[in-house]
Amino acid sequence: MSKITPDGDTATDLPYAVIGAGPSGLAATRALTMRGFDVLGYEMNDDVGGLWDIDGPRSTMYESAHLISSKTTTQFAEHPMGDDVADYPSHRELTRYFHSYADRFGLRAHYRFGTEVTRVEPYADGGWVVESRPVGTGDAAPTTDRVAGVIVANGTLSEPNVPQLNGHFDGQIFHTSAYKQATVFAGKRALVIGAGNSGCDIAVDAVHHAESVDMSVRRGYYFVPKYLFGKPADTLNQGKPLPPRIKQAIDTRVLKLFTGDPVALGFPKPDYKIYESHPIVNSLILHHLGHGDLTIKPDVDHVDGSTVHFRDGTTRDYDTIVLATGYTLHYPFVDPALLRWNGWSPQLYLHIFTPVADGLFMMGMVEASGLGWQGRYEQAELIASYLDARRHRPSQAAAFEARTRGPLPDLSGGYRYLGLERMSYYVNKDAYRTAVRAAIEELS
Repeated sequence: MSKITPDGDTATDLPYAVIGAGPSGLAATRALTMRGFDVLGYEMNDDVGGLWDIDGPRSTMYESAHLISSKTTTQFAEHPMGDDVADYPSHRELTRYFHSYADRFGLRAHYRFGTEVTRVEPYADGGWVVESRPVGTGDAAPTTDRVAGVIVANGTLSEPNVPQLNGHFDGQIFHTSAYKQATVFAGKRALVIGAGNSGCDIAVDAVHHAESVDMSVRRGYYFVPKYLFGKPADTLNQGKPLPPRIKQAIDTRVLKLFTGDPVALGFPKPDYKIYESHPIVNSLILHHLGHGDLTIKPDVDHVDGSTVHFRDGTTRDYDTIVLATGYTLHYPFVDPALLRWNGWSPQLYLHIFTPVADGLFMMGMVEASGLGWQGRYEQAELIASYLDARRHRPSQAAAFEARTRGPLPDLSGGYRYLGLERMSYYVNKDAYRTAVRAAIEELS
């Protein structure tokens, strides 16, 4: 791929930069090239796959990791996974899947691999400037490319949220992002702080190796089994969505039939209704609680040597603490003001368009139960449709642009999401996909 210099080109002649070659970046590259746009991609890893490639420099994957949604609701529609792929594929199966997707549509040819983006900013005469350098070269002089626009698609799960515990802990402490294999727990007294999907996965791993395993939690959770009535749970009720109150009432009763009451096993009672926070797709944690393999503890107050003091006044000694405390959005190469970053996350129209920076788009900064990679592909299709309209149907593009500068639409689908950082870019999949598809139709 030839190098693009900052001078001597008009913005309309230039490629679009795509930052990242995970599922969102690949979707963006596929959608733009289908519309005839040139793409210049940047990826820190040596190949496609994003965080799913456990060998990647920013991967947060661990050996036992599998999809928490089924392949049916997760895969790209134009590239379904084969019958030989499990309902809930492992990270290695998914890495192969992304390789096959890139091979099928020739996506690798658009990327510079082993490359880190260090800065993106608007160019004075139109378009954008992207600075990058090879991974691991430190303060080496950057390569500068001028591009027509930038699609940020480097994911939401690469920058760990690491809280500071009060006091000093003498043992081993690490975030789930650093976890790879369960043998790290061999013979250890382990405490997992947090009970998200990764935290529950790792606690289940740990019970097979550790001397003891506890989980410290602040609130209650809803647990969804991966199978209901012999089928992947998320493949049921895929028709017209039920009103929130009805769905919450029905699904709460169904879950109690299949998983019982987590409160009876030590979890606090949830102070919210189901689907107002992301559910835990892991019923094995309840299995091990019922067998006495682990114990639920309250929030941590402070640590002292090997002793952890909990908010209820109890104490226990540990050798290892795992921080299952989630991730924070991380776009260090772009000015937050250009993303209308307000509070925990950027405030973007449909989580894609910023009204303050022409030619800057976000891909994948959206979470929803069941949205899948096809939902991300529809984001990419909308970006491509908008750019195509700017080129061929400017009046339609201008009308859409005006809407992106207005109030942000309600994408909650009637659910009252918890006021948490990780929920600040959460949407209801049906409301979101309906809005994105309507915008695509409007720009066609």
